[in-house]
Amino acid sequence: MNAEVEQLDAPRMTQDERRTVRRQAILDAAEALFLEYGYPSVSLSTIVQRSGGSLATIYQMFGNKQGLLRAVVDRSSDESLKDLDTLLASGLSPRRILEEFAVSYLAFTTTPRKIAFMRLVITESLTDPDFGEAFDNDMQMKYIARIASLFENWTARGLAQIDRPQQAAELYLAMLLCNLPIRFMLGRPAEKPSREDTIWRLAGFLDRFGMKAEAEA
Repeated sequence: MNAEVEQLDAPRMTQDERRTVRRQAILDAAEALFLEYGYPSVSLSTIVQRSGGSLATIYQMFGNKQGLLRAVVDRSSDESLKDLDTLLASGLSPRRILEEFAVSYLAFTTTPRKIAFMRLVITESLTDPDFGEAFDNDMQMKYIARIASLFENWTARGLAQIDRPQQAAELYLAMLLCNLPIRFMLGRPAEKPSREDTIWRLAGFLDRFGMKAEAEA
């Protein structure tokens, strides 16, 4: 009996809870198989054999194999945004929040697991430009829109001076990633900058938009 069946047999589990357990089991199986064998070599039937459930469930939840890959990568991205939520609840200044998130985001992005996923996405995007566009839109909504909203909020509260929140959010993430996407495509190891280098890289950006160091605030 696989883990999903055992969980679904738990007493008093609601239909929504059962659906969540089933979805997580499919994502876990897909993630493990994609990383082990490569995205092109894994069939949906193979994923079902490992996760339990049915092909109909996968099509209902994810649409197709590409939708499943997007959901797997999307779930991993949610993990990094949890760090941002924690920082926002910490009471730190906007400058410190962006500095600390930059450090944690780069640590997350340069893990072997994340690098492997990004290579899968890049390879599939080169084969299917529509998939690449959809993935890029997903990331825009998840990261750019979230950070731009923060910039608008901080500016309204007098904690920053950002006249173009959307463009500033794009610039912030571009400064963090730097040449990492190119290194991913070339199969070269990702070199994570030190904490000191990361904060130094952001200093001009943070100064430009009026986010003072805590001693100056």
